[in-house]
Amino acid sequence: MGRKVTVAVTTLNQWALDFEGNLNRILQSIQEAKEMGALYRTGPELEICGYSCEDHFYEPDTYLHSWQVLGELLKSPTCKDMLIDVGMPVQHRNVLYNCRVAFLNKKILLIRPKMLLCEDGNYRESRWFSGWTKERQIEDYYLPRMITAITEQTTVPIGDAVIATKDTCIGFEICEELWNPKSRHIPLGLDGVEIISNGSGSYMELRKAYVTVDLVKSATFKSGGAYLFSNLRGCDGQRIYFNGCSCVAVNGEIVSRGQQFALHDVEVSTATIDLEDIRSYRTKIRSRTHLAASNPPFPRITVDFALSDDDDVYLTVSPPMEWQYLTPEEEIELGPACWLWDYLRRSGQGGFFLPLSGGVDSTSTACIVFSMCTQICDAIQKGESQVLYDVRKILCQSDYTPSDPMELCNRLLVTCYMATENSSQETKQRASQLASQIGSYHFPIMIDAAVSAVIGIFTAATGFIPKFRANGGCPRQNLALQNIQARLRMVLSYLFAQLMLWVRGRPGGLLVLGSSNVDEALRGYMTKYDCSSADVNPIGGISKTDLKAFLQYAKNRFFLPSLSEILQAPPTAELEPLTDGQITQTDEQDMGMTYAELSEFGRLRKTQNCGPYSMFQKLVHSWSDKCTPHEVAEKVKHFFRCYAINRHKMTVLTPSYHAETYSPDDNRFDHRPFLYRVHWNWQFKAIDDAVAQMTKDKRGSSDRQVDTTQLSASTSNVSSHFMRGERKGVLI
Repeated sequence: MGRKVTVAVTTLNQWALDFEGNLNRILQSIQEAKEMGALYRTGPELEICGYSCEDHFYEPDTYLHSWQVLGELLKSPTCKDMLIDVGMPVQHRNVLYNCRVAFLNKKILLIRPKMLLCEDGNYRESRWFSGWTKERQIEDYYLPRMITAITEQTTVPIGDAVIATKDTCIGFEICEELWNPKSRHIPLGLDGVEIISNGSGSYMELRKAYVTVDLVKSATFKSGGAYLFSNLRGCDGQRIYFNGCSCVAVNGEIVSRGQQFALHDVEVSTATIDLEDIRSYRTKIRSRTHLAASNPPFPRITVDFALSDDDDVYLTVSPPMEWQYLTPEEEIELGPACWLWDYLRRSGQGGFFLPLSGGVDSTSTACIVFSMCTQICDAIQKGESQVLYDVRKILCQSDYTPSDPMELCNRLLVTCYMATENSSQETKQRASQLASQIGSYHFPIMIDAAVSAVIGIFTAATGFIPKFRANGGCPRQNLALQNIQARLRMVLSYLFAQLMLWVRGRPGGLLVLGSSNVDEALRGYMTKYDCSSADVNPIGGISKTDLKAFLQYAKNRFFLPSLSEILQAPPTAELEPLTDGQITQTDEQDMGMTYAELSEFGRLRKTQNCGPYSMFQKLVHSWSDKCTPHEVAEKVKHFFRCYAINRHKMTVLTPSYHAETYSPDDNRFDHRPFLYRVHWNWQFKAIDDAVAQMTKDKRGSSDRQVDTTQLSASTSNVSSHFMRGERKGVLI
């Protein structure tokens, strides 16, 4: 009797609506799984059409083409003698469902709709789909005639059911059903389902990879069994990057896993499982066994097929393995670079253009592009033919094979230092040094003539000459003169991006890269439609604190000594006049808050859902060692004033790589108004009242301290010590 089965989980980099490419990648994964000895293959969520089709899910074409792709899979000899399930949208009785479709040898066994939909973060699934609500029930699904012609089936079961093979039982969860408190894997396990597969579309956020792993392990720890988690990887047309990390867990231990970040489009991970290990594990948990005895059964779809073989003595069971998590710096090195690679090869453009200022933000963006070039060279050296094909297509050079990241970076990245009379020699030098170390095609330009021309137009029309604050101008004049420099840099960026490949004798154009971080977006510390406006922004979801840590890491990882000086320099926009050739303007001074404070404001506002009063209540305790209640109140009020005044800028943020839980991107992740009453009168009064009460309590405490110290000399020291602790407690 067979007891060992080999199963395959699949990581795919699918594109929304790329039905031909998606089909080819699915077939490749099936072929690789078969060659690795697997008889069951599962894949990611909505892998046939791509996850991020969004409102295309309303279009009949999306369903027609999905069924056509499934028809090609059913007919393909690659799929012969293998149990397979794929993800696709299905319309049943005029309701749209997100489904898994299981098939074997040209027969559809089951359509299993998603029961619990994801509605948080970047997910809006109920906009298009409904959850299947009929627990442990199946209905007849009438197949399209094109599928009936292949399978000779008129109807197939759709619903909450499981598949019973000769040797085991297979059940399904789809993405959110693993995260939900009412997960299906517990009742499935209690009903004797030994293998549970989950096709997922889970995206990355910094420091979050452990969440999925812990959930997958937990799914089999309490109730035993094997859990097969298949996830998408890459950018399929949105700001998010799907996280990869497909894996197999058995009885609470990871036994197989895929990579989190990679450039190749198809990755198959297999595991060999001893079914008797699952049965033994479960029977030892007596409370589980007693509960299982009364568990309502799921409908079973019986299939005359076995995943095991009688002669399996030579199969080695996959042992438990330790999951090695990437550091946040490594996640920044790899994730945005892979996202940029997907965007570049799908956009049809020939590379990137980056205004390189010599500061932390643009330097981080440049280093991420260099990381992309490094990963490309590594992948090609490992024999990744698709990566080589894509590089040659981008560069329009059919015989080119990159081997050195610096040389490839010179072809793919153009950097430009856009100086004005307000720019310092130090930042110009830092930009030049970094460009030479990563190999980018770099040149400096002076834009003073353009600035003067625009100001001249204003003067000719009005008769007024605006001045900087340092030269006697008012704040409005000072800000306008800064903004025109920043906006002209954006205009020039697009001019050079369109023409630099023409200058270099190559066809096509370049994508303009933005380099504003998530903290600046939150505060609105940017000029609308300035050089932060671009085609894509790889660091738009990353904090300044994390970017500095990344550059510290990248300095050694990529041998870039120029990063030391860049890290030591204070962040500055360099838009106001210099004093004796030295910078007098700094970002944190302009913003009225530090980047570290901004990160904390962001997490409280978004992740912990704090308004002004709630934020004050939390910070007055956590910042008690450095700020008085009054100072905390003023900082919170200043942040919310700036947030309200600048919120409109979020509507035009450059599409950014999503990496942070407090991203203010209102195009999808952060749905809040962009027009506010900026004074927050009611909220700020509540803060002021709380500060007044704390001040009053503090005075009362001090008065009590004076009375206590007059009792006697013998108790003076003890009382004074006690009151210091009391006073500290009040301030906290």
